[in-house]
Amino acid sequence: MQPRNMSMSGVVDLAAVKAAGEAKAKAEQARAEAARQASQGGAPASAGAVPPSALVIDVDEAGFERDVIQLSAEVPVVLDFWAEWCQPCKQLSPLLERLTVEANGRLVLAKVDVDANQMLMQQFGIQGIPAVFAVVAGQVLPLFQGVAPEQEIRATLAQLVQVAEDRFGIIGLAVDPDAAPGGAGGAAAETAVPAGPYDALLEAAVVALDAGDLGGAVQAYKNVLADDPANTEAKLGLAQAELLARVKDMNPQAVRTAAAENPKDPAAQIAAADLDLVGGHVEDAFGRLVDTVRVTAGADRDAVRVRLLELFEVIGADDPRVAAARTALARVLF
Repeated sequence: MQPRNMSMSGVVDLAAVKAAGEAKAKAEQARAEAARQASQGGAPASAGAVPPSALVIDVDEAGFERDVIQLSAEVPVVLDFWAEWCQPCKQLSPLLERLTVEANGRLVLAKVDVDANQMLMQQFGIQGIPAVFAVVAGQVLPLFQGVAPEQEIRATLAQLVQVAEDRFGIIGLAVDPDAAPGGAGGAAAETAVPAGPYDALLEAAVVALDAGDLGGAVQAYKNVLADDPANTEAKLGLAQAELLARVKDMNPQAVRTAAAENPKDPAAQIAAADLDLVGGHVEDAFGRLVDTVRVTAGADRDAVRVRLLELFEVIGADDPRVAAARTALARVLF
């Protein structure tokens, strides 16, 4: 069942928000569906999933922007700088490959042959190999140099995954273990989610949205998610309904005046960002919250960051404005 074209009663531009949930929700649902199919003895049904072989790649200077920087908006990319003559590399690289595959799409390992990519080695300031870095939302993080015990490496990678999820809402790629190398398995058909027991609740939520009953819609979507946390349609609908509920009783002029007069007030900027997004000013909403993260700290900063991640879900991971905002957020956080 495909997500319905939910009515926002003319308040939100559906063309801007129809891809909501395609970051976290879509990946989570793909993993859940693949696991369900596998448990039933069938082939995983996610056409957008990648084969395990796609989780370990070789990169060079020419493809670094595409294969690492752009990809890091979807999944943390671990960089393994190595060389054929490096004996410690021959010990570390297979370990990194195994741990990456075990992470099941939450990491990608990009291997860089330093002999063939001297410029990258210089740009990263590498004095010796093996050297391991990570790129998350376009930002470079040094991890370790030399060979470390497996337990320490495993803990470091787990922390990297947690940072990507908590700070940027990045949970990685769906993996299809039966997919052909280099692409998704089977024909490029859309994932068909069987009709389930939630159709009535989802339909009730749509009816509530059309009637302006935002509280009823929010509750209906939450009821679905309580039993099926990976339900894409419910996640999408909940994000939209909650946004509409937040702005429903706002006085736009008062909200914008407060935001203009209090540029460091997180509550004022969050409210104004919600209005920006509902009005179709997506980049303004994102930019406002990134700027507020920059000038706040502690609990205030975290509240703004969390709201920004929520707005990312409303717009969708494939939107270039989300990718640009993730990179901007990373710059002010690190």
